[in-house]
Amino acid sequence: MNPIRYAKAAHPTEAMTAVAQERNAHFIAGGTNILDLMKDHVEEPSLLVDITDLPMRAIEATPAGGVRLGALATMADVADSPLVKAGFPVVSQALLASASPQLRNMATIGGNVLQRTRCSYFRDVSQPCNKRKPGKGCSALEGQNRFHSVIGTSRNCICSHPSDLAAALLAVDAVVHTRTQTSARSIAIEDLYVLPGDRPNIENILQPGELIEAIELPQSAHARNSAYVKVRDRASYEFALVAVAAGLAVQNGTIREARIALGSVAPKPWRAHAAESALIGKPANDASFAAAAEVAIRGMRGYGHNDYKIPLTRESVRRALAVSGGTA
Repeated sequence: MNPIRYAKAAHPTEAMTAVAQERNAHFIAGGTNILDLMKDHVEEPSLLVDITDLPMRAIEATPAGGVRLGALATMADVADSPLVKAGFPVVSQALLASASPQLRNMATIGGNVLQRTRCSYFRDVSQPCNKRKPGKGCSALEGQNRFHSVIGTSRNCICSHPSDLAAALLAVDAVVHTRTQTSARSIAIEDLYVLPGDRPNIENILQPGELIEAIELPQSAHARNSAYVKVRDRASYEFALVAVAAGLAVQNGTIREARIALGSVAPKPWRAHAAESALIGKPANDASFAAAAEVAIRGMRGYGHNDYKIPLTRESVRRALAVSGGTA
């Protein structure tokens, strides 16, 4: 049995100091991810630092016309926010599609973007997994990989990133604001995550004790005209097989700005930059969307059970663009 200590932080500095000083310490807020991992013995923290009393729950407009989401705002509160619904519909849609009402009432925005993979081999401590124990091997490469990635993989890991919200945030150019004991920084959501490469146990650029304080959604035309398409095995609470967050700014029938972010097809939320570029200056019609969808799947490869994800991604991109472009 793993002994665990618990501490409730009254101030951000107290929380950051406690986690930075102890290698196996973790922040805990809603607990919907880390408690699952603890039950599976994937995570065995020596200290849990409860941050739920910290003043980081506000959802408020920024002077520049965007929205700032406190890291402890719940998924439910953000999904229901009139500010988010009006300016960033893809974010609200992704949250509503991502979990049961019970989980949305508990889970926090900061925790959601840092949730760990749903790979069954990662969560089964009897199986080799480079993400859990580097150098042990990747069981998914030759195993049951129906839910795994088709791009951004390495010989060490083909897991997929599970967060619906992260893909939506990527499509609206979100910025993550963090703080350590000595400094603060702002990180573009795309730069927060790292691909597995030779170190699949490293998933993001955060340092020990670095705390996400807020996530900022900058105002933009493509964010206002955005949509989330999620394909899953069942319509109720389920993780995505393929997800697409898309946003378009269209002027006089011509696409001026485009964002396409993919979920559940890569080890991190995946930005389809080439497909976006293929849309600029093109008419907002089905032909343009279909052509961009073909570009979006370039470089993808399956591992057997997940080969279906490639054509499914193509159709999901086309569909998401049609919805955000108003032609669906």
